[in-house]
Amino acid sequence: MNSMSCLLSFQLWSATNVPVSLNPWNISTNFLCSEIKMSPVKTPTETELRIRKILKTLNQLIPPRPFTHMNTTTSATHSTVTILNPRDTYCRGDQLDILLEAKDHLGHRKEYGGDFLRARMSSPALKAGASGKVTDFNNGTYLVSFTLFWEGQVSLSLLLIHPSEGVSALWRARNQGYDKIMFKGKFVNGTSQVFTECGLTLNSSSELCTYLYGRDQEAFYCKKPQHMPCEALTYMSSRNREISYLSVKEKSLFHKTKKGDWCLHMPLPPLTTGSLLPESEKSTEKCQIGMKIPVPGGYTLQGRWITTFCNQIQLDTNNINGCLKGKLIYLLGDSTICQWIYYLPKVVKTLKFFDLHETGSFPKRLLLDAGRHTQIQWKKHGFPIITHNLYSVTDEAYIPREIDLISGDKNTAIAITFGHHFRPFPIDLFIRRAISIQKAIERLLLRNPDIKVIIKTENIREMHVETEWFGDFHGYIHYLILNDIFKDLNVGVIDAWDMTIAYGTNNLHPPDHVIRTQINMFLSYIC
Repeated sequence: MNSMSCLLSFQLWSATNVPVSLNPWNISTNFLCSEIKMSPVKTPTETELRIRKILKTLNQLIPPRPFTHMNTTTSATHSTVTILNPRDTYCRGDQLDILLEAKDHLGHRKEYGGDFLRARMSSPALKAGASGKVTDFNNGTYLVSFTLFWEGQVSLSLLLIHPSEGVSALWRARNQGYDKIMFKGKFVNGTSQVFTECGLTLNSSSELCTYLYGRDQEAFYCKKPQHMPCEALTYMSSRNREISYLSVKEKSLFHKTKKGDWCLHMPLPPLTTGSLLPESEKSTEKCQIGMKIPVPGGYTLQGRWITTFCNQIQLDTNNINGCLKGKLIYLLGDSTICQWIYYLPKVVKTLKFFDLHETGSFPKRLLLDAGRHTQIQWKKHGFPIITHNLYSVTDEAYIPREIDLISGDKNTAIAITFGHHFRPFPIDLFIRRAISIQKAIERLLLRNPDIKVIIKTENIREMHVETEWFGDFHGYIHYLILNDIFKDLNVGVIDAWDMTIAYGTNNLHPPDHVIRTQINMFLSYIC
């Protein structure tokens, strides 16, 4: 997965008046020796205990589901749906509940849950859409709930993205190892250049350079080239290996008969809603940091996102200019938040790209409006970054460390997103990073309680990508983890997962009208 092209320099990122080293890592050199040495037993850290607890919960949520034949797995065409308590007429604001009974290809009812389902309702003529809420009773039945947010004819969609047997296979495969992605580091020493293998783990007897990040000492490794110091690591790139941790039988769960037919539709009837939701039932409270977001948290109508839990500001160009005046904004994460940097100058003409040098495949991005004292910076998160193109490792932003460098006041805001680049790796890597970010945010809010922090969840993405490594099942697991880790933190949330389901984009980098929605939600929190 290639990231979009934008990046900030370390020099500019030190605008908080905190000195920043051009070397982003604490570096040590390791040797793997044949001699076995006894090490004292270490007491698990608080972070390790939290990771184990989350892993235990996830393993209970996704138990092994072995199968002997495709016929015993969930079938969309044989499963049945029933509208509960059907009515002749429905009104705006009503809830529509549907009971799904999952059956296998032989027509037998499933006795366990765990199917990966996606529910959506839409009215294309109205440019309207919303996600549905799926409740798994873990016995082969599911409650699918829709809130009827608008008037008019509504089409309902329930997708079986993966049967429970496929979900179990993907979960096992994901946590099998790190070998799917191969990293190559470019070491530069004067006129000499050497490429060596790098990775989150390396099974090698060679001398290794160990690059340690943050207080929790997250590690990245490279084979040390001869006659070069570890500090000479300058660029990085990655390649996908043609390997799979799925068995031949498990792979058959992800084969589709037609190109593009990556999901199976459950048959649901269209319906028509009428009557307006009374004004008294609409939320009048302004969107604020710390609010709990329901599912769904909003819907689209005429292409515009409408929140259900707060009164979102609908900003035009003048309002955006006023909102951004005097603001210092940090955007930390992957290319899906870098899209904001590209979109904003289209609507705020006074925002200009600062002319920074470019390194490797990630041009540096900084937006300035000198007249309004506005500065918006984007920096990609640190390892793992998956891209075929070389990028400078000195420009990596390990998010917890970047947060620790930030100072500011009520006019300072941070938006954070990460996840897509973590999908091909065992889940403990993502959990550890999320916990490290949570701890850094807690430290930041102790120092500067007026700074506003917003977490953007992942977008849903294309369904034709490599399901085993980049599919949305992995993104959904990230979504559950983030909701758990950040639930008690005083942050704002942009539920991009919910938004992109409502819009039905299925695109890692959604179009401008979806980006506008995300930015509007962000500005509603900070203005």
